[in-house]
Amino acid sequence: MKLKRFMLAGLLPLAMAFLAATLTLGGQDTAGCEVCGKGTPENCTVIMVGKGASTDGSVMTTHTCDCGECDWTWRLVPAADHPAGSTRRIHHIDQYDSWPPDQGLKWENVKANNFTGLEIPEVARTHAYVHGDFGYMNDRQVAIGESTIGCPRKMENPTPSAKFDITMLTLIAMERANTAREAIRVMGELAEKHGYGATDTGEMLAVADPNEVWLFEIMPVGPLWTPQSGKPGAVWCAQRVPDDEVSVCPNESRIGEIDLKDPDNFMASPNVVSLAVSMGFYDPKSGKPFNWKKAYAPDPGSAAGTSGARVRLWRFLDLVAPSQKFSPETENVDFPFSVKPERKLSAYDVMLMTRDKCEGTPFWPGRGIQGGPFQNPNYLPYGFVLEGKKYDTPRIISVNRAEYVTVTQSRGWLPDPIGGIVWLAWGAQDTSCFIPLYAGITGIPRSFEIGDHWEFNRQSARWAFDYVDFHTQVVYSKAIEDVRAAQAIWEKPVVDRTPVIDTFALELNKKDPAAARKFLTDYCLGNAERVIGAWWKLGDDLLVKYNHLWVYDAKTRKRNPMIFPDWWLKLLVEYNGLKPRPEEKK
Repeated sequence: MKLKRFMLAGLLPLAMAFLAATLTLGGQDTAGCEVCGKGTPENCTVIMVGKGASTDGSVMTTHTCDCGECDWTWRLVPAADHPAGSTRRIHHIDQYDSWPPDQGLKWENVKANNFTGLEIPEVARTHAYVHGDFGYMNDRQVAIGESTIGCPRKMENPTPSAKFDITMLTLIAMERANTAREAIRVMGELAEKHGYGATDTGEMLAVADPNEVWLFEIMPVGPLWTPQSGKPGAVWCAQRVPDDEVSVCPNESRIGEIDLKDPDNFMASPNVVSLAVSMGFYDPKSGKPFNWKKAYAPDPGSAAGTSGARVRLWRFLDLVAPSQKFSPETENVDFPFSVKPERKLSAYDVMLMTRDKCEGTPFWPGRGIQGGPFQNPNYLPYGFVLEGKKYDTPRIISVNRAEYVTVTQSRGWLPDPIGGIVWLAWGAQDTSCFIPLYAGITGIPRSFEIGDHWEFNRQSARWAFDYVDFHTQVVYSKAIEDVRAAQAIWEKPVVDRTPVIDTFALELNKKDPAAARKFLTDYCLGNAERVIGAWWKLGDDLLVKYNHLWVYDAKTRKRNPMIFPDWWLKLLVEYNGLKPRPEEKK
């Protein structure tokens, strides 16, 4: 997900006033990419877990849709049969496109306004799937997560010749693919034939099924490409994550040296090397092996060298394999493609990892003056400019601008309608709650389909979680404990209940598959509505409890003062030149 420039005032909660006494922001840099000296926006984190690296044999992917202004609505597209000779219309779908609610919802507007002029032959039957800004899982348990990685400017192709963007590719993959490998081939071949780019540059997708997970990267080939050239309209490469290992993509190309003689672990477009040679990115006479990321996305920088702006890759590796003692001084480009975790990961472990804010490290953004008196790690999520100089701040896994977060599970020991789960958390990870959506459901709540950043709407599920998040920011270190207590009630027990739901649905499926789907649909929708209701109430409770920056105890009906930490009060005294009250004369 790429990031457009927008005003700081739209980002920070009102609690930023606490910092006014101790920090002057000067000219805020909200470009995201500039603070770490690269052209790639810093917006989405994707985690991949092989089936041998998970506690139950699940293949898992994640996607933190870290946009901050994108359309967040979701849809369920049912399976469909298509008559011979029918076609599929291809639309341009900008990740950022949205319309005011009174002009209609995004996905209807896309179909009405963004036709590319291309129609491709339709397949006889398309799969059911759920999608938000991208396709996430279909009824064959094929799952996807996305992260923008960028590409050299001369590779970009924003011209009409590029018929496919990354969102459209993921939707077609959802409709047509039975496996991860099929999804990669479908997307790669369509992009080669009809051109890739439009609103997108270099993109990465985690592509999974019940057996394996692949890291797929794709880039345009420049604005001069035309279908008549006879050359591929995209360049792409894919590498399989070993079954017993895990990997991550934090907006950085991750594929290094490739071996196309090993089709079990690598796939690529036919121009994967030749395009790099023609563009001057790789010299075959150098004696060096071809390296995908060094050719197409050279990206220097380390966690320590950028004051944490490039910390996510190191942090992930340190979390899953701490005994290897990966150094934050290591250039990110030199880290391994994947590692074997020191303990197998459960779905809940992965959920918690999406909430990681580098606690316990020098890169924790809640420390000291940056976090303010209540250790808020969500202050100052971008680098800034002060007196003509640029400063970096940590860009952690869990940032405060997520539209939603997904954790997908593809589980091969169960029938597809039961084996596939998308765990969906609306809004910022730390203040949200993961909700299960089984692959076999036949509907989603209406509240998932509506909502907009610029118009408050109590009928939209997302706004329930933003409501809680807003009230949490003011006194973060205190209010986040209330949120975690709610998560302990509404999230962890639901994750733990999954095997029970699986077993009941499996027995029902043996007798009546339609009844099993209805059970799963009722369960998912009922749980979602209960959680959404609980979050609206939690938001109300936080407003009451911390109203006017006091602490209101509803049980005792007493009001107590908010306690500010001594270190912050000392800074306040020093900065504002406060004088102590004169001692009383005895």
